Amino acid sequence: MTGHDHAHDDTGHGGHGGHSHGVAADADRRWLAIALGLIGAFMAVEVIVGIMADSLALISDAAHMLTDAVSIVLALIAMRLAARPARGGFTYGLKRAEILSAQANGLTLLLLAVWLAYEAVRRLMDPPAVQGGLVLVTALAGIVVNVAAAWCISKANRSSLAVEGAYQHILNDLFAFIGTAAAGLIVLTTGFRQADAIATLVVVVLMVRAGYGLVRESGRIFLEAAPAHVDPDAVGDRLVGHPPVTEVHDLHIWTITSGQAALSAHVLVEPAGDCHAVRRDLERLLAGEYGITHTTLQVDHVQDTLLTVGRAGGEGPRDAHCADAHGPVHRQGPHEH
Repeated sequence: MTGHDHAHDDTGHGGHGGHSHGVAADADRRWLAIALGLIGAFMAVEVIVGIMADSLALISDAAHMLTDAVSIVLALIAMRLAARPARGGFTYGLKRAEILSAQANGLTLLLLAVWLAYEAVRRLMDPPAVQGGLVLVTALAGIVVNVAAAWCISKANRSSLAVEGAYQHILNDLFAFIGTAAAGLIVLTTGFRQADAIATLVVVVLMVRAGYGLVRESGRIFLEAAPAHVDPDAVGDRLVGHPPVTEVHDLHIWTITSGQAALSAHVLVEPAGDCHAVRRDLERLLAGEYGITHTTLQVDHVQDTLLTVGRAGGEGPRDAHCADAHGPVHRQGPHEH
């Protein structure tokens, strides 16, 4: 008996029981739009004040807020694209649009950090006259605006990497404003003009940290890596430990989009085993223990492979079934990964 079965449970919503991978997309868009309005309005004011005060810290914060605004716009576009149904050659739809958005957010953070670092070092060596009082007042107002914007985005579905990217942008901007306020206070009270550039360098460190995290996570998804919290070898051993399974190979685990993992595998069972019952049991196991509900399991009797014409020179069941097997073979008992 040979089974080629696709497990797609559409009976539930959210969690491990279905395909609802977010909450109220309309509500998400509303919260993001509110945050975008707050940031856009304050950014325009901050650019004017930064030029008047000759403060790189304020200008860098304004530039960072511009990337905040862009990140939210990208998230809104990605959410709309991801909501489109799968059709034609896009069998997953456009769900990975949000991963593109997250990667763009990460790259803009890193590129902006390079420019700001250069400007900050230049100002450390030749600090301009900075109006500390103007910097302090503007930064304090920026803290209030960013707290409000961060709260708005926290109400959206942060399991989406695109939304998380926008949130990281705004959170970093909040820390940047705190540093800028401190720099303004130092300049105002002590006249130490380099404080403005030092605050900018602190912002740069935060931007690099957040940008690298976004690029790394989105890169893992584009490279079809398993979710960070899932060990494929452990999953393979767990599957092969379920009687009457004797071998699991061609095991692939990847992420379609944020919070939506998928798995495929070739499973061999004992001659007397019930292929369909094994498939159902393994589907429940994967959903319950690993939260993976998008599964494609090919289940065969191990002796059937002896009657299958495989590639020339095949030396076993795996060769007979798979002309180009990938990854380790998981068998009962000790085995290499």
